[in-house]
Amino acid sequence: MKSDVGIALKNLIFAVSTLMAAVHKLTEDLYEDSFDLIALHTSLEDFALGYALNLALKSNFKRRRRDLDISARVTIPIFEWKDDLNDRYWTFFTNKGISQDVVAENGFFKEEPSYRNYHMISEYREVDYFLKIEQDGSESHRQAENEKITTRLLTISKVITAYTVETQKLKSKNNLIF
Repeated sequence: MKSDVGIALKNLIFAVSTLMAAVHKLTEDLYEDSFDLIALHTSLEDFALGYALNLALKSNFKRRRRDLDISARVTIPIFEWKDDLNDRYWTFFTNKGISQDVVAENGFFKEEPSYRNYHMISEYREVDYFLKIEQDGSESHRQAENEKITTRLLTISKVITAYTVETQKLKSKNNLIF
């Protein structure tokens, strides 16, 4: 009987350690880079950029019904497209949000509202929009596809420049989980 309890205890310890390893592995998989990011510099408004992207990429971007709520005062419009033909999920969003802060009661400018800028990816403050592409495939295949996409983006007359961003080096990568 004592040996049965010992065997049962060993089996239980093995099962718990296996489960803990599985949970740890799952957590690592969640933070894996599963998307590519292309930066866009343009003076176009978001709806005009969506229209231009639809023409240049032969896509079908549509604005989400609900914007991404960053805080009570900052929302970011998100445009998305599910490309079933190539098994990709695309989103584009502005990098810049503006919030109106509560004004202090005292001070010289107490009658004037105060504004604060918010950046989705603070490492790239000068970027106007980002195009996020979730796709499967090897690294070399994804790079080749991103080069084709970037070339097409540069055909849009109001797009000043477009380039791929290395997502592994981003510090604010968690802002892109939406």
